[in-house]
Amino acid sequence: MPRTAAEKRAAFRALHASGCFMLPNPWDAGSARYLASLGFEAIATTSSGFAWSTAHADNRVPRDAVLNHLRMMVDSCDLPVNADFENGFGDDPAGVAQSVKLAVGTGVAGLSIEDSTGDAANPLFPVDVAVARLEAARQAIDETGGDTLLIGRAENFFAGKPDLDDAIARLTAYAQAGADCLYAPGIQSREQIEAVVAAVAPKPVNVLVGSASAMTLSDFAALGVRRVSVGGGLARAAWGGFMRAAQSLAEGRFDGFADAASGAQLNAIFTDR
Repeated sequence: MPRTAAEKRAAFRALHASGCFMLPNPWDAGSARYLASLGFEAIATTSSGFAWSTAHADNRVPRDAVLNHLRMMVDSCDLPVNADFENGFGDDPAGVAQSVKLAVGTGVAGLSIEDSTGDAANPLFPVDVAVARLEAARQAIDETGGDTLLIGRAENFFAGKPDLDDAIARLTAYAQAGADCLYAPGIQSREQIEAVVAAVAPKPVNVLVGSASAMTLSDFAALGVRRVSVGGGLARAAWGGFMRAAQSLAEGRFDGFADAASGAQLNAIFTDR
């Protein structure tokens, strides 16, 4: 029998209590189902991966489409789903709260709120504004689904403001504002990771690995990281294979199919759906 939303959320919270787990990011129902077949314990959506699948750039998909996507991902398999909910889809804290309530209603087990504005001239919300938005998200979750995990994201390294001290100050403020897990995508060195983990302890930290890395999950666990996600990495890997195969067709060749999965393998994965 499929697990309820409450059961998925409880399982997701338990994963954050100790150890370190991999949180891969599928972009559609099929990729989610395949990851579930490999034994992963939870998955997370990727705003970029989903956007590209709809012929949009990242952060250019309207809220209703994102909410529909979250419902589809939650229904795609029996794993807890963490939502990449961008900056909360609200012009102000009240708007963020409304959007978060809608996201909780899709059945997600967790959701992240970024402090990015989408404005290249001023890419990050002032800390007090970002905190107010996160507090609104916290209250919305408490009112509609208190067991949904809230992740606070400091976007410094993605927004062209790679100031570790500022990122840590932001994450500390987000932890105090009610975030259950903290995340500064773009930090890479062991020293950066250790500094973030120490600053927000005992709350768990997510680290992004979106490209080839010599570090393993065990290495991140040794640094005190609680979960490792890959953002749009899997989607980009899939797009890379598709683009190489398509380019070979454009040149009159078929060698791009050399590493293609077999139809029988794919049918076996999805036979019970």
